[in-house]
Amino acid sequence: MKPIYLTDLDHTFLRSDQTISPYSEKVWNGVSHDAILSVATARSFSKTHTFLAKLHLAAPMILLDGSMVVTPDKELIDLKLIGKDLGDAVIDEGKKFDIQPFVIALKDRDLNEAFLFPDSVNYHQNDVLKNYKNDPRMQACQNIRAMEMNLKLVYFAEKKILKPLTEHLRNTFGNELEYKLSPEKYSDGWFLTILHPEGDKAHALQTVADYLKRDTKEFTVFGDSINDLGMFDKAGTAIAVKNALDEVKKKADIVLPHSNDEDAVARYLEKFKV
Repeated sequence: MKPIYLTDLDHTFLRSDQTISPYSEKVWNGVSHDAILSVATARSFSKTHTFLAKLHLAAPMILLDGSMVVTPDKELIDLKLIGKDLGDAVIDEGKKFDIQPFVIALKDRDLNEAFLFPDSVNYHQNDVLKNYKNDPRMQACQNIRAMEMNLKLVYFAEKKILKPLTEHLRNTFGNELEYKLSPEKYSDGWFLTILHPEGDKAHALQTVADYLKRDTKEFTVFGDSINDLGMFDKAGTAIAVKNALDEVKKKADIVLPHSNDEDAVARYLEKFKV
């Protein structure tokens, strides 16, 4: 049977300028004839589709940290949502720390997305928003509230703010939610992602395996960050790029000698081309 490869995008397959090199594109499409390739990313369908327009994908994509599993032609396989009441409760608790989140949600079951952000943002939030200029999903909110179908809530700030916020939310909501606190490599800040308790890459990997009628141990996965760790535990082979966080490297079966800016994933795929 064909081997299966799933890669994270940011800081793993994408270069730091958020592009795909011609070399990586060529290798990916060449390997796709003999292997099943797809992605597992924190990005949304619209953003992922833009990046991967020239690449051949033959398996469902894991999107938004695992909240959504969808085929490249937009067939929805699975969706893990945070309800409005719970989302609003998280937002209210965050206000006690003088911070409001970004809310990434669905407007409808046709996967039309909404990206809500507070009209008053901190330095780190503003830095993130620079990457979303002219994005039609964006909506500034004076008093941000959750929507009916929330995929994730994301806070950007300094670690000294987000670490106690994470502990407070975990103490308040327990296992009703999933909490992922990690440094943001595109800036000097940190981010906290709030998800459905089964809206992570580990659960999503199982969903993709079930869809393909394969075992998760048949998957080779690539990553660099905290949200990849659950996927690393379930996959047969877990590979970290050179620029991955230290805790990710410790979990990996293989640590590549190249970074995302050196086409690490493509170099591995070309070397092990079936």
